[in-house]
Amino acid sequence: MRLLVANANTTEAITELCAASARAAAAPGTEIIPATPRFGPAVIATRAESAIAAHGLLSLLAEHAGQVDGVLLAVSHDTALEAARQLLPCPVVGMTEAACLSACLLGGRFGLVTMGSTEVYRERIAQHGLAARLAALRGIALTPQDAVRDPEAVALQMDAAIAEVVAEGADAVVLGGAALAGMGPRLQRKAAVPLLDGIAYGVKLLEMLVALKPPKPVTGSYAAPSGRATLGLDPALAALLQGG
Repeated sequence: MRLLVANANTTEAITELCAASARAAAAPGTEIIPATPRFGPAVIATRAESAIAAHGLLSLLAEHAGQVDGVLLAVSHDTALEAARQLLPCPVVGMTEAACLSACLLGGRFGLVTMGSTEVYRERIAQHGLAARLAALRGIALTPQDAVRDPEAVALQMDAAIAEVVAEGADAVVLGGAALAGMGPRLQRKAAVPLLDGIAYGVKLLEMLVALKPPKPVTGSYAAPSGRATLGLDPALAALLQGG
């Protein structure tokens, strides 16, 4: 089984963190293939950057279409998730989607802690249909770059944020951020409830989907597009929109 772990920003260090977390979670025989876009924002923190990153990410995914068995979007905003799911012939899972859905199997309500603003996560959780299961959100005043440079400083603030959302009723806590990949074991030592790394949980959900071999829909809004005219796109992405 070959799983693509696709970063949506252009920071290779974050791709490497996600790949390491994915390999630690993967079953024997699962090959993890990390990938970083050729263009786009260094780190996604705004709506504009997420929109720009969607193009770079879809171009990246198109290059791998038909060569992998599943795709994990290693971007905590689940950037371009619905478009990727429609375009590609294999299962596509978003890391935050995977963690939030899994959290609902562990308790009644869940929390999410991240770096920076939380509003995009609130909106994404609502899009996943899970707003009623959300207990609390917290954002610490550090950045993904800080998580790469000084993970211990980030971990200390994350400990406090996790305790706060647990106090507000979270039965499990999602770690919101690709730069937090692999930090779960360190944070779990002080946490009173399960912590969910979206990369690890995404890998396990993908392994299940690939093993069960669900068919691609041939009708409805997630059926693959065909015959769509384009101008100036990368050839692989243009071919997918043509139905190739």
